[in-house]
Amino acid sequence: MINPDSGFTSSPDGDDEDFVPGSGAKKRPGLSLKARAVNLLSRREYSRAELLRKLSAHADSPEALEALLDALTKEGWQSDERVIQSVVHRRSHIHGSLRITQELKQKGMSDGQVADIRAQLKDTELERAQGVWSKKFGLAGSAQTPAEYARQARFLAARGFSHDIVRLVLKNASKVNLDEESI
Repeated sequence: MINPDSGFTSSPDGDDEDFVPGSGAKKRPGLSLKARAVNLLSRREYSRAELLRKLSAHADSPEALEALLDALTKEGWQSDERVIQSVVHRRSHIHGSLRITQELKQKGMSDGQVADIRAQLKDTELERAQGVWSKKFGLAGSAQTPAEYARQARFLAARGFSHDIVRLVLKNASKVNLDEESI
């Protein structure tokens, strides 16, 4: 007996104690390797290394998987450049260059690509850190005590901003606060 609401098969006598997943439980044994890859790529951008890891369990041979990935890249389905652009676009306004480059390394990007992105992100690092800090703490949030300074520094460091940038942001925040008090 199949309960249509649960997606599980129960025994004919109604005893649900030893149920097993139904036949449609998210398994797609008939999909080809290319169909699996296109299915993944239709949801979001994947790096070549991520696709290699995800599809290796379904491939007959490593050579077939490499050939498929080459074909997907040639046809424009997969692009490491698009993956990099996507990560930078989604993360740059809330994270520092250290965190973004770490994510790119986890996605299997080459050291050269990561170094190029880090150089591009360094140009705007201070402005982005000031924006993240002001969104969280506002103008009245400059650190008055060492404990508050440490809390704000940890906040920015956890988002991947370097210690030099963190010091500059907090120093500038205290200067702005002092300037406002003297007016």
